[in-house]
Amino acid sequence: MLFTIIIPTFHNFNYLKLTIESILENSLYDHQIIIHLNGKDDLSENYLKENNIEYTKSDINIGLCSGVNRASKLSKTDFIVYAHDDMFFLPRWDFYIFNEIKSIKHKYFFLSGTQIGPIKYKKKLANHIYFDAGENLLNFKKDKLLQNYENLKFYDLQGSHWAPHIVHIDIWKKIGGFSEEFNPGFGSDPDLNMKLWKIGVRIFKGIDKSRIYHFGSVTTRKNNRIIRNKANKTFLMKWGISISFFIKYYLRRGEKFYKPLDKVNFNFIFLIEYMICKIKFTAYKLKVIK
Repeated sequence: MLFTIIIPTFHNFNYLKLTIESILENSLYDHQIIIHLNGKDDLSENYLKENNIEYTKSDINIGLCSGVNRASKLSKTDFIVYAHDDMFFLPRWDFYIFNEIKSIKHKYFFLSGTQIGPIKYKKKLANHIYFDAGENLLNFKKDKLLQNYENLKFYDLQGSHWAPHIVHIDIWKKIGGFSEEFNPGFGSDPDLNMKLWKIGVRIFKGIDKSRIYHFGSVTTRKNNRIIRNKANKTFLMKWGISISFFIKYYLRRGEKFYKPLDKVNFNFIFLIEYMICKIKFTAYKLKVIK
């Protein structure tokens, strides 16, 4: 087995089944798959038992972060892959990721596949490929996706796509996996990246040819804006800067990847936005805002 693929799920059987089937059908290498079942889910659990797929479970929804951390303790490989339960892995996704790992020749990296999805964001810098092969299982056009995914133009991405991402098991253990204060999951990806940054990781890269169709976080979409705001506050109080500031000035997410990141580039706009972070941090600290 080459990778340990960890997928937390919350009452999302039909999508989870498709995700697992795509891994089994479209991976070049054999991988260890571990599912964490958040909450009682007999349908998913029976499917996993019938197909000899490893899993951990909790009687209640303990959150994405805690679920992944619990499942990671069963890992038998050198690499941890975190994925969502509503992703369709496309052929040879793992071949391109592993080739990149071999070219790096050390453990200090954070790599991801490239997401293809039906949701179009109005952003200057795209962080995924827009292609509509269906917004849900009912209108999923698998044949259309398989016929077109290789022809969609994109690039190796600076800052990665968050998920599916891969890190070396030694690095995962060194930073303690996901930070569980970010349960149910919002803000956990940038926090993980910040912890990696703090220990010297500078390769944050989305691999263009490693492609995955993502329906759009069907499980986490069930949560609301209040939880997102809590995650933003938690990140700010932990690191002294906002998630958006970290993504923009440290990871430079969305740019084309040319080389590993180095020091943060300071300029006038950087200083203004940095001061805004500090003012908001102080306001939270003094409980001027909640």
